Amino acid sequence: MIEAVIWDFGGVLTSSPFDAFALFERERGLPRDFLRTVNATNHLDNAWAKVERNEVDGDTFDRLFAEESKALGHEVRGNDIIPLLSGDLRPAMVEALRRISERLKTGCITNNLVASASDNPKSIYKAEVMALFGHVIESAKIGLRKPDPRIYAMMVEALGVDPARCVYIDDLGVNLKPAREMGMTTIKVVDPAVAIAELEKAVGFPLG
Repeated sequence: MIEAVIWDFGGVLTSSPFDAFALFERERGLPRDFLRTVNATNHLDNAWAKVERNEVDGDTFDRLFAEESKALGHEVRGNDIIPLLSGDLRPAMVEALRRISERLKTGCITNNLVASASDNPKSIYKAEVMALFGHVIESAKIGLRKPDPRIYAMMVEALGVDPARCVYIDDLGVNLKPAREMGMTTIKVVDPAVAIAELEKAVGFPLG
């Protein structure tokens, strides 16, 4: 029986930044999926990983991302990428979260930047949504990021649940793998409606 649902934020409760990446690439004449390629290259220790662990400041991220993207053929400043991360809330997904929060434990594990953390006035993390989580872990605040297995272990400990009684929902397969290996039921968000249907089946009650 499921006792807790643990959520990613961007790309799950909000529209995917990958849509904004694709538009940026078209406008700049960059190869398709170029930004994702930069992020996936040396993904545990590149500029993106370092800024999400709060190991570098914004100016250093700007420079490092430019160097890494240039090495792959097209220089893009890190500061040009930050605005692409904010997405629009998905009302149906937020409603699913609200219903789950009334009956089960809830948590959020999000890879983010200090500049977009939940206590920043310009944050994408809306207070009324964040209030629906029993516990929140932000990479920029603890110096760990998904897919580090420790961040998932921290969440199940905070919620006081067995991983086998948890659902974890994310839009990136690489972030789902450690949760699945811990014994969690995992759901990948590609189509939000399909993901909500899978989540409904997992928890056993209506979400819309």
